[in-house]
Amino acid sequence: MKAIVYSEYGALDVLHLQEVEKPCPKSNEVLVRVHAVSVNYGDIIARNFKNLPAGEFNMLSVFRVFARIGFGLSRPKRQILGNTFAGVVETVGSDVKKLRAGEPVFGYTGENMGAYAEYLCIPEDGIIAPKPSYMTYEEASAVPYGATMALCLLKKVNIQKGQRVLVIGASGAIGSAAVQLASHYYGAEVTGVCSTQGLDYVKSLGALRVIDYKKEDFTKSGESYDLIIDVLGRGSFAKYRASLKPNGIYLPVSFKTSKLLQMIRTSVTGGKKVICALAAPKQEDLEFIRAFLEERKIKPVIDQTFPLEKAADAHRHVEAGNKKGNVVLTL
Repeated sequence: MKAIVYSEYGALDVLHLQEVEKPCPKSNEVLVRVHAVSVNYGDIIARNFKNLPAGEFNMLSVFRVFARIGFGLSRPKRQILGNTFAGVVETVGSDVKKLRAGEPVFGYTGENMGAYAEYLCIPEDGIIAPKPSYMTYEEASAVPYGATMALCLLKKVNIQKGQRVLVIGASGAIGSAAVQLASHYYGAEVTGVCSTQGLDYVKSLGALRVIDYKKEDFTKSGESYDLIIDVLGRGSFAKYRASLKPNGIYLPVSFKTSKLLQMIRTSVTGGKKVICALAAPKQEDLEFIRAFLEERKIKPVIDQTFPLEKAADAHRHVEAGNKKGNVVLTL
């Protein structure tokens, strides 16, 4: 089968189209013929993980050590990127009960990656579900990562209807899903913060207001929020504290030492607080998102598609920071 392979960490030129052995499903796995795979921030990070600056790793330093071992110290252990896919089940293992051959599916392979390929294997009890009937494969491939991550994080903060929520990084995979879930499921009044290029996109997702961070500093507006979600995790409680309501929550999508210390400190003092949470999506999270999709309450937006062999061009487009929606590889 054809796959995009990288045998060393580095820039765009480490990605190569190559013939590799087609995987064979175990008894509890399904073999999926991949039709589309989205290009996520995690793919960019993994491609050049050896050279990733410490400041861009949003976890504790000790986790970075474990991640280096997991990904491979000098060379990548998993040489096929991609973890958010849509396709058709080709064959099923002997113990598979729920999925059947010929069924359209979408899913998320997590750190196992492997979706920049014509075929992949995934356990039936993994993060995989039938594809929403009305969606294209390209649209479906853009959903699982950001939506399940956002759902896991929002469960931690108990959003109430009518609360004011600010999402920093609202045009990315997690941010765009957070905007839609907070608005359409929880009934919050959502403000999105993004770059100039993403303003119309974020507005179309259901944000009542969109702020261009290049032109406006929301911390100086005098507005206050019940919840501030910092997807990039580059802000701080000190910076955003004045923009929180008396019992407001700062939710950074980051597990760095500084954020954890802020969480511990604010849990003792009361009032405004920081909540750090690890998102660990499960199959039921994707099933929830699927039901939400069938009600047409989440809409993935495709910025651009590239054929599999143009994976390097897709990475270049994502790294440029000008995308409005999701970037997808098609097979």
